[in-house]
Amino acid sequence: MLRVLTALLIGTLLLPPDPSAQVRVHALDGAALVDPFAVPAATRAIVFLFTSTDCPISNRYAPEVRRIAAVFGGQGVVFRLVYPNPAETTPAIRQHMAAFGYGGAAEAFRDPDHTLVKAAGATVTPEAAVFAGGRFVYRGRIDDRYVDLGLERPAATKRDLADALTAVIAGKPVRPPTTQAVGCFIADFVR
Repeated sequence: MLRVLTALLIGTLLLPPDPSAQVRVHALDGAALVDPFAVPAATRAIVFLFTSTDCPISNRYAPEVRRIAAVFGGQGVVFRLVYPNPAETTPAIRQHMAAFGYGGAAEAFRDPDHTLVKAAGATVTPEAAVFAGGRFVYRGRIDDRYVDLGLERPAATKRDLADALTAVIAGKPVRPPTTQAVGCFIADFVR
């Protein structure tokens, strides 16, 4: 019992509280700031996938992201691509989405001020943050295919994002609530 309580406490401390009241990002269809947490009432979870047009690891994950969106999209999960690089323009993002087949799989936002990056605790692209029940319940890698920069397995052995979404849909806690994502550092975008 003590082990379970400790795990719950640690998981709660690692994930930021509900930021939905103060976070705004840029919509692609204009300069308007929008609430990235605004979703239809039947939504069970939002997956924010932090990505970049020129991060090779992010781009290699496009087929897996589309596959996960196809599986969970019909189960009340909304997928949102978040582009945190201030240098990425709306036309470049639209071109990226078309080139990697994201069209109907996810809505996209720009986060040049890193408000959502900070709220979710994201550090690299690609990195997923799952928001459910008024808080972030998972942050980390899509799967364990990338062990480190330049070190890739032939296939994933753990499917962390899919497992997190399966837990949310089942009404269970996500275990583990965080994993270490491998990719392009978001901090490098502001230099």
